[in-house]
Amino acid sequence: MSDSQERQSTFMAWIVRLALIKRWALMHCFREENVSEHSHQTAVIAHMLCIIKNRLYGGAIDANQAAVMALYHEVSESKLQDLNSKTKYLHPEFTREYKKIEHQAELECLNTLPAELRADFEQLVIQDNTDPELKLIVKAADSIAAYIKANDELRFNNQEFTHVREGLTPVLEKYCQTMPEVKYFMEVFVPLCWTPADKLSGLDEGRTS
Repeated sequence: MSDSQERQSTFMAWIVRLALIKRWALMHCFREENVSEHSHQTAVIAHMLCIIKNRLYGGAIDANQAAVMALYHEVSESKLQDLNSKTKYLHPEFTREYKKIEHQAELECLNTLPAELRADFEQLVIQDNTDPELKLIVKAADSIAAYIKANDELRFNNQEFTHVREGLTPVLEKYCQTMPEVKYFMEVFVPLCWTPADKLSGLDEGRTS
């Protein structure tokens, strides 16, 4: 093997494969969603939550770091694929064991990087090592993204997602009680997420100063 081949890393190849991993695999979807799409949307929401917290509620957290954390928050699924949350949290013992498997997958992903780069990625890829405050932001963003997806499916009368919305509603209500940035986001940004493009354009034109 040549020196150039020995230097090659599979890390980006695993990241690229996230676009091939289907979310909601056990459910009929009007529009399929992959893990790469979900990670991007979660990153955008996490970034916005941090900006809202900093500007309106006295926060001082790194919005850019939260966004990058969110981009990598599902990296273990490049090796494990997406597991339905009902299954993942069906039984405490199974959940504990699966968390160990996720951690091992994260370590495997980290170790695909050249050794000289690993320290920069460890707090992004290894979820147990991430900043707790930013991790909470990312978890809230993850739930918001799933809620948006559920409502998007329900507007096309896809009843597969009824239980998803029902399960997420109390979770988001709890976040709203303890994280004012989540409440702000849910009131200001979420309601228009299912608006047709033509109507969105009209709303934008009507608000242009």
